[in-house]
This record gives sequence, C-alpha cells and structure tokens, in this order.
Amino acid sequence: MGTQLPAWLTHLEEDDYQFIKRFLLASGSLKELAQAYQVSYPTIRLQVDRLIAHIKGLDDRPPADAFDAKLRRLVADGELPSRLGKELLRLHNSVTKGVRKST
Repeated sequence: MGTQLPAWLTHLEEDDYQFIKRFLLASGSLKELAQAYQVSYPTIRLQVDRLIAHIKGLDDRPPADAFDAKLRRLVADGELPSRLGKELLRLHNSVTKGVRKST
C-alpha cells in the first residue's frame, strides 16, 4: 500500500485491531459482535465506548519521544487525568527543549 498509518492508529493494541476488524466484518452490528465474543450487548457497548475514548485522546501528531507517547497512552486509557498529562507533557517539553538548545 505504501501509505503511512495515522499516528492514532499506531497507538492501538493488538486486541483493539482485532476488535475493529471483527466490528467491520460484522457490518458494525454490536449485537452480532456480542454474539461473536459471547458477551452481552452492554459489554460490547462499553468496549466500543472505551475504544472511542482512547482514539479521541490521541491526536494525529506523532509523539516527540517515548515519554510523550507513554503519557498520551495513559491519558487515553483513563489511567492519568488529562490535566495532569498535559502539565507533565508541558514540563517535559520545556526541559527537553532546554536541553536541545544548550547542546
């Protein structure tokens, strides 16, 4: 294909890729997906909502470094409050930019 994947797509786990694939193959039917996974409809709905929140938490800019990527992942997964993640990222960027300027 030769096209680079969007940055948000590269942050997904293997389970998320498989879930999206099954979702597409089920023509977006959550009922069919629930049957395929042998779980209830509300369980599948929660999985879809989690995946949506995860994707919304990511942007299409590639992370500057591993710390940046980890912070964004923690915020997207709800393990770190967004406000704290932004503050940590701001501090990290100010330190790394300061280091780059002095070298």
